[in-house]
Amino acid sequence: MGERSTTSWTAHLPDTVQTWLNGRRVEEVECVISDIAGMSRGKAMPAAKFARSDRMFLPTSVFYQTIDGDYVDMDIAHQWTESDMVLVPDLDAVVACPWAEDVTLQVIHDVQDLRGRPVEAAPRNVLKRVLNAYHAKGWKPIVAPEMEFYLTKPNTDPDLPIEPPIGRTGRIAASRQAYSMSAVDEYGPVIDDIYDFAEAQGFEIDTIIQEGGAGQVEINFMHGDPLKLADQVFFFKRTIREAALRQNCFATFMAKPMQHEPGSAMHIHQSVVELDSGQTVFSTPAGKETPLFKSFLGGQQKYLPFVIPMLAPYVNSYRRYVRSGAAPINLEWGADNRTTGLRIPISEPPARRIENRIVGMDVNPYLALAASLACGYLGMVNGVKPRKPLAGEAYDGDYSLPRSLLDALQAFDENAELRDLLGPGFCDVYKALKAHEAESFLTVISPWEREHLLLNV
Repeated sequence: MGERSTTSWTAHLPDTVQTWLNGRRVEEVECVISDIAGMSRGKAMPAAKFARSDRMFLPTSVFYQTIDGDYVDMDIAHQWTESDMVLVPDLDAVVACPWAEDVTLQVIHDVQDLRGRPVEAAPRNVLKRVLNAYHAKGWKPIVAPEMEFYLTKPNTDPDLPIEPPIGRTGRIAASRQAYSMSAVDEYGPVIDDIYDFAEAQGFEIDTIIQEGGAGQVEINFMHGDPLKLADQVFFFKRTIREAALRQNCFATFMAKPMQHEPGSAMHIHQSVVELDSGQTVFSTPAGKETPLFKSFLGGQQKYLPFVIPMLAPYVNSYRRYVRSGAAPINLEWGADNRTTGLRIPISEPPARRIENRIVGMDVNPYLALAASLACGYLGMVNGVKPRKPLAGEAYDGDYSLPRSLLDALQAFDENAELRDLLGPGFCDVYKALKAHEAESFLTVISPWEREHLLLNV
């Protein structure tokens, strides 16, 4: 990487970072990567040390750890020698850390092996691998993620149910208040901090709305480059949590945190443009649907069943797929139909897009975007035809999505084309981790079992 001078490296940072710094000296740098779960891992150091550093390392075992902290034995040669990976800073992926006491920056790093090759298991590399396949065809995908999450009372005892927050009125936040401005005002201080932090970090928020659940909020991003948007979601989860903690509440991205409230999704709006011209490949000059649009859609229907664990990664994720529960139960498609797993929103022809509604908010954003875009890509290159659009409510149809993580894992990585596109090494690691998590969950005795079985069977 070469030595970075203390003054020169900051001169190459994004304009949004320069604006936030406003001439201040950077005091601390957080060197971060995304692990498999999407958590931020890395090292923090004084800015002067970051400027002097030649190479930074993390052990490969960062990618062998489950969400509950266990390490999984896999058929990987010399797995527990924990050889080092090299962290390479991406100075285009730098944002402020506006809640920190010191002037602090977060720097996303790419992950390479000691020979300079991308580490296959690194989630950001998985997404880059898919994007490179698009670029080789002269295409560029465009995405716009939607983030749904809950603000809750602090929950310090995992045995107790999660509760909605107390609003400014002193009352518990009410559910079924979708799009209510008064409901958003109930926790205005948190929203204000989110706006302030987002502005400091240069994130372009499209809208903030109240969703249907008690304390449930949705934030929509402007459409753009998938890697940049994945970086934003990765950063923004931490940003929202910090804003919530400032106001003595929690922010959770669980897919289904409360039994009687709707789940939280990360709907992904997807389109594809020509790499050179920037013109959409989904619409003809006359504004009609193109064969590539239909084949992308067909690819979603054909290939998404193989990668559901990347879109619903935990046992809790499958509690969201409930008939008539504001989440899809199958992969039918329709125009302006929110009951389908694949929706075609109302738009002008240049903005024609496909909304993937099966993705939960508990995903790793790099992996969710990689999985969904990989399915569309294979549909385009293979000319896959979609089923006929659905008329009416998709909830009237049968379940075609798996009902559990173990069920979903049976099909994961069985498709050779998808496995090659996402990376065989990544697929092996991911499947092993998710199988371990699913089996671990089965050892836990739940409150439901104690309540209904203890004295009744």
